[in-house]
Amino acid sequence: MQFPTKSLHMATTNPWIDEYISKAAPFAQPILMHLRKLIHENCPNVVETKKWSFPHFEYKNSILCSMAAFKQHAAFTFWLGSIMKDPHGIMDNERKTAMGQFGQVKSLKDLPSDKIIGEYIRQAMELIDHGAKLPKAEKTTKPLDVPEEILSAFKRNKKAFENFEKFSSSHKKEYVQWITEAKTEATREKRLQTALEWIAEGKSRHWKYE
Repeated sequence: MQFPTKSLHMATTNPWIDEYISKAAPFAQPILMHLRKLIHENCPNVVETKKWSFPHFEYKNSILCSMAAFKQHAAFTFWLGSIMKDPHGIMDNERKTAMGQFGQVKSLKDLPSDKIIGEYIRQAMELIDHGAKLPKAEKTTKPLDVPEEILSAFKRNKKAFENFEKFSSSHKKEYVQWITEAKTEATREKRLQTALEWIAEGKSRHWKYE
């Protein structure tokens, strides 16, 4: 286990990040060193760490930002970038790629000014100070694929079909899997008829154990 050391303006640094930068492509090294310096200048209490095999910087136990070097470009990303204000129009939050929010950085000239980067670092810190979190991604439920023969059988039984439509996705799935996983045609037909009977009564697949 590697422990942080004091070297960058008496800031807490991580030897692993020194090694990461030294192994980066020559064009990327000055970019990474400059970004690292700006992060420490604007966030003296930042903690360097390794996550997902590239450098991350934490503030108050929350991820502040990260940087990475690739074969032909470097990238810089604010963890809360998607909810940050962008008064200078420099952040790219649309493309969810390894390019980061500053796009493909191939030289120091591709970076915004030190003043602007510092402004955004402090804004990210302020969001963390106020307990800001990224919005949770909406879960998308894949529609249940009900075999046509089963669906047709349900439709022929009005009460069963009405109740089946009212069931939760999980209850529907339990019945469909139970029927389709039958090893023989006879077992499949028997389960289908039993399912129709139980569903017509509003019962779930495992009603006996509820």
